[in-house]
Amino acid sequence: MIHHIKYPERVGKKCFLSHDHMVTNKIKKNMLKRKRNLHYGKGLLAVFLLSISLTINGQEADSGHRIRISLLTCSPGGEEAYTLYGHTAIRIQGTSEEKGPTRMLDYVFNYGIFDFSKPNFIYRFARGETDYILGVMDFETYLHEYRMRGSEVCEQELNLDSTEQTALLQALTVNALPENRVYRYNFFFDNCATRPAVMIEQAVRGKIAYAERPDEESFRDMINDCTRNHPWITFGCDLALGSPTDRTMTQRESLFIPARLKEAFAEAWIIRPDGSKRPLVSATRILTEEVENAPETTFFTPLVCGLIFFAVIALLSLIETRKKTYFRWLDVGLFFIAGAAGCVLFFLSFLSVHPCMWPNISLGWLHPLHGVGAIVMAVKKLNKAAYCYHFINFAALCAVPFGWIFLPQHLNIAFIPLMLSLMLRSGRYLIRRKTKHFE
Repeated sequence: MIHHIKYPERVGKKCFLSHDHMVTNKIKKNMLKRKRNLHYGKGLLAVFLLSISLTINGQEADSGHRIRISLLTCSPGGEEAYTLYGHTAIRIQGTSEEKGPTRMLDYVFNYGIFDFSKPNFIYRFARGETDYILGVMDFETYLHEYRMRGSEVCEQELNLDSTEQTALLQALTVNALPENRVYRYNFFFDNCATRPAVMIEQAVRGKIAYAERPDEESFRDMINDCTRNHPWITFGCDLALGSPTDRTMTQRESLFIPARLKEAFAEAWIIRPDGSKRPLVSATRILTEEVENAPETTFFTPLVCGLIFFAVIALLSLIETRKKTYFRWLDVGLFFIAGAAGCVLFFLSFLSVHPCMWPNISLGWLHPLHGVGAIVMAVKKLNKAAYCYHFINFAALCAVPFGWIFLPQHLNIAFIPLMLSLMLRSGRYLIRRKTKHFE
């Protein structure tokens, strides 16, 4: 899910890591020594650690009324691809009476932090080797970010008892340590929504029972729903993602989308070992309203551009036929571009570690061998080799539609005019070879 937030190193005055009362003083001192290595917050780590420790101690003396833990769900906002899927975080609220009057503590644990400026970021992202970070930041800073984007921020207060709250706080703060906070991002199975879900599930005494979904959806269905107003992103996802994306998800797997996690939590129950149960969410609040902007529409969608492209190829082929000539440059250019795109698709399918990339029927019509074909077509002395290539390519393009039937894999209709363009040029070459009209 390339859908997360990059925060600057200095996001505000308050941006810390946390701790709890079960950690010994020796461990606390060691943690304080590590604070210089953190990206977020300088000089206030000790205050935050002690505050959380005192908060948890105070909670135990106050029947759990001094700590509040919530799931924050932010609706999509902005035009960047990584913002189209929304975002999830965990909010911790409490009080501290350390050295003075009572003061509020309000922090957000955010699993969606990454850094564009890291060396080879684009390559590592394409390989599926992007590292994300769990950061802890001031709640108002976090809320301001999404308010400025025009996103809705929904808060679901979790109905956890004091033991479960303590367990969750302890797990989060240990996870936020410098040696633990970095994790390998996975769009479907390990992202900013699945991580909070796992942390909460592990903290609960018993298990969380989710309501069954009435409809069957695939990973691709959910992705395309998020990108429905961005046809070019949908086109790219449909091209890159293979047939595993089209299998029906389980209820648990659907939680990789923040909005679905919010819906699942709203209907979920905590089932205790003794059989008793209670709702997972005790209260729901909208912290900031979504600013609805009319989606930007464009005439030049992938389908329209594909049809225009096919029309141009068909027109040039017609002119070629009328003049009884051969536009060698047209085939060389077309198949070179197709080969370059095929190299990218091949890389994603076989060399990256992204899930659900293979098998992919799109490699049947868009593959690196088109680049080899372009080289063969560029050399007049290799006309026989070019004929063989076009013959095989034409046969393969005729067979590809059957692949979508038998796998099955979703077919984006914008692929069709592009496939027809390649098929037209290969078919035209075969016909011209028979009539020997070559230059």
